[in-house]
Amino acid sequence: MRKFKNQLELVRPFDGIIVILLLVGSFIPLIIFGYSTKNIDENSSIYAVVSIDGEPVKEIELSENTPHETFTFYPSEGQYNIIEVDGTKIRNKEDNSPDQIAVKTGWISQPGETAICLPHKLIVEVKAIDSTNENEDEVILPL
Repeated sequence: MRKFKNQLELVRPFDGIIVILLLVGSFIPLIIFGYSTKNIDENSSIYAVVSIDGEPVKEIELSENTPHETFTFYPSEGQYNIIEVDGTKIRNKEDNSPDQIAVKTGWISQPGETAICLPHKLIVEVKAIDSTNENEDEVILPL
């Protein structure tokens, strides 16, 4: 009982408020991600971009019509990544990085999701393009 009293003496009055604020603040990324994906409609086309060292090397549309394929990328000498696409989802199936983080990420299919292999500088990210606003940047001038 005496140890418990000593522990209570260490707690300050505002410690509880700080813990509650940190707990609420931990949900901010979830709210931001949810808000950014809310604006995606059914007409949007979803595709995956594979980038090596910041440069896009392949874009793959993710739809029901996309065939099952595997692609092998060699970011540097002695490094490889096998990317697998199956319809509406994509994953880093296999690589020879020591930590296997991208492989453990598994299948991704929602816009905003990423699989990152840092030792190979390879990123697989899913994006969406609104098909109704594709020509948004075009300027129409009257004659």
